[in-house]
Amino acid sequence: MKIYPTFVGIKNHSMDTIKFEREDDGTTGRFIIYDGEIFAGEMTYKWADSKTIIIDHTRIEDAFGGRGLGKLLVAEAVKFAREQGIKIIPLCPFVKAVFSKVPSLEDVKK
Repeated sequence: MKIYPTFVGIKNHSMDTIKFEREDDGTTGRFIIYDGEIFAGEMTYKWADSKTIIIDHTRIEDAFGGRGLGKLLVAEAVKFAREQGIKIIPLCPFVKAVFSKVPSLEDVKK
């Protein structure tokens, strides 16, 4: 069973069908979330500099709404930022709202 940060709001049930991919061309990128093999949503970003990404948009497909997948994308971006030692500027209103409600994300916020 996959375990996600508590801010995601998914507790004690399996999310084993959830998969992530990250695409990056050095200027822009995106985190993609799948439920099984089905595209469920994405979070896009731009590189502000070599140590900062600007998350500018998050979109979850209607069929997957209300399941916390947007927060899972935030968690994946935060995990990436921590692993790479980079910062996130949360420009997307959804991501900005999550960052404002979750103090434990301050270490990656710029």
